[in-house]
Amino acid sequence: MIDVDGFDLKMLAALQDDGRLTNQQLADAVGLSASQCSRRRTRLEEDGLIAGYHADLAAERLGFNVVAFVHITLATHSPDNAKHFRDLVRRVDDVQEAYSLTGDADYLLKIILRDLKSLSDIVNNVLMPHPSVAHVRSSIVLDCLKATTKLPLRNVRAG
Repeated sequence: MIDVDGFDLKMLAALQDDGRLTNQQLADAVGLSASQCSRRRTRLEEDGLIAGYHADLAAERLGFNVVAFVHITLATHSPDNAKHFRDLVRRVDDVQEAYSLTGDADYLLKIILRDLKSLSDIVNNVLMPHPSVAHVRSSIVLDCLKATTKLPLRNVRAG
C-alpha cells in the first residue's frame, strides 16, 4: 500500500468526479498551487494510484440496451481448463467484467449487449459450446439502481 496524505486524497476524490480537471482547477479544489498539483498528480500516476483516464460512454445512447450477469460453472476444475475459459473471456468484447467466485458458480460475467438476440448468441454459440463450460445461468438487468467506479476514499487513512 502506498502512503497518501490528505491533499492526495482530496486530489483523488476530485479526479474521480472529473478526470479532465486541469492542474489549476485541481489546485483550486484542494488548496494547493497548480505546480504542486502537477507534481503530485504525476507521482500518483507513476505510483499506480491513478490507473488511467477514460471517457464514460452512454451505453443506451449507443444502442446497448441489455446488461446481463452470467454465472458460469466449469466442466472440470483444473488449471488448464480455467486458463482456457479465461482466454475465451478475454476474446469476447461484450464481456465488460469477469470475476472468479466462491460458491455455486465459478465465474460471474457482466455482459453488455444491444439486444436479447445478442445475449442468446453469446450464451448459445460462444459460452455453452466451449469445452471448459458445464453450466451457464444468466440474469437480465431490469433497472440499474447504482453504478459507480468511485472508490470510497473516506475509508482511506492519510499517512
